[in-house]
Amino acid sequence: MEARSSSLNLYNDFIRTFSNVLFAVCLFIAWGILTLIGVIVDQGKDPSVYFSSYAAPLARLILRLGFDNIYHSVAYVGIIALILVSLAVCTFKRVIPARLPALRPVKIEKIPLNASVTVRGDEVSVRQRIEHFFITRGWQIRKREFGGEEWTFADRHNWARRGVLVAHVGFVIIAAGTTIYWARGFSGDAAVLTGQTVTIPHTDTAITLHDFTYKIEPIATKSGIVYQPIDYVSHVTVSGKDSKAREETIRVNHPVDVDGTLFYQASYGFGMRFVVSKDGKSVPALSNRILKEGEVITLPETARQIQYSQFVGTIDRQTGMPSADPRTNNPGVVLNAFDAGQPSGATLAPLGKRVDLGSGYALVPQKYVMYSGLQYRYDPGIPLVGIGAFILLAGLCISFYLLPARLYVKVEECKDGACTVGVAASTVKGYDIFEQQFDALVAEFRGAQAT
Repeated sequence: MEARSSSLNLYNDFIRTFSNVLFAVCLFIAWGILTLIGVIVDQGKDPSVYFSSYAAPLARLILRLGFDNIYHSVAYVGIIALILVSLAVCTFKRVIPARLPALRPVKIEKIPLNASVTVRGDEVSVRQRIEHFFITRGWQIRKREFGGEEWTFADRHNWARRGVLVAHVGFVIIAAGTTIYWARGFSGDAAVLTGQTVTIPHTDTAITLHDFTYKIEPIATKSGIVYQPIDYVSHVTVSGKDSKAREETIRVNHPVDVDGTLFYQASYGFGMRFVVSKDGKSVPALSNRILKEGEVITLPETARQIQYSQFVGTIDRQTGMPSADPRTNNPGVVLNAFDAGQPSGATLAPLGKRVDLGSGYALVPQKYVMYSGLQYRYDPGIPLVGIGAFILLAGLCISFYLLPARLYVKVEECKDGACTVGVAASTVKGYDIFEQQFDALVAEFRGAQAT
């Protein structure tokens, strides 16, 4: 008996907790915070990326807490599971009883929206007239007998009571779609130099960039000329699982689909080939590379590093400073020097100009090569998310824009050729919102019985 009582108490505590609205709100807040972290922190990167992007203590915290792969973490999936459990409990313990109340007798005078109407005729004819009145005005009539007394229940938009249930179903479908993405989907990015072929590790898709073009348009604003990129396009050859190469064009907002994985044009940049020499002789190991912005050259037998920091499209010939025009006209590069990991200086070097690095080393920015920044994403849950979003929106529209109402009608007393009819009304949105409609309906009912 004690075991049964203990189990019952545990069940009641579970129901009370998971049907609590505040508890559900807290779960959604926690879910939102974790999702926001996943948006801010790049996901699925190599640990070195986090140490280069954040301070060491913060990078270690990100890795130890699993924020680098948060969407697949136990905490994130657990929060989703708790939200679904809370939705299920709230649906069956709160929403369904409130939205789909059982047909049962009430004390009409205790309901705020109530009225008493005198209708002439015997009880049978009065009930027939009541039923005819409400049916002709679009109300659904159901009759029940309780303790020998007959009640008439009239419902309007009764199906709309299920709007919240529909919205809950939509959320569950969205959660299922996102779960499929966490289980089977992936995303990432790749930078492809002109003439280079890269292989996407998740799909073994090979992409060769043949040519990259971009267009920048000067736009006059109140604050001056703004140079706005209006189009950038990658002309590529792709081969998927069938190993058949085909020519494709990837441009902004026009992704290419390869075996269900979408490849988007996300960015572009300028790779740079540097000629590095020591004591006047070229160093082949350092001169055969093409660096992207942010990459470094480590000088052998020194503690010195040279970082290719930024490509400058136009160096002003009069001032020798970078121009606001990013188009390539007298281009150059910004180089940062580090000694034993500490910044030791920066310089702006035009293409072809020799830069002395010390210890006999020199560097010449020789040639720029454009590269295309591609993002790819495979999300098998997108159809479910789209369906779920539509169902969720439909449920919310049903809940907010339709007003289900129920009337409780009882023939209370019949004598001297007339009957007293009690009418009360309730809605899922409170009494005030239906008060004017109820008064108009009762007035119409009285008028109909008088004629």
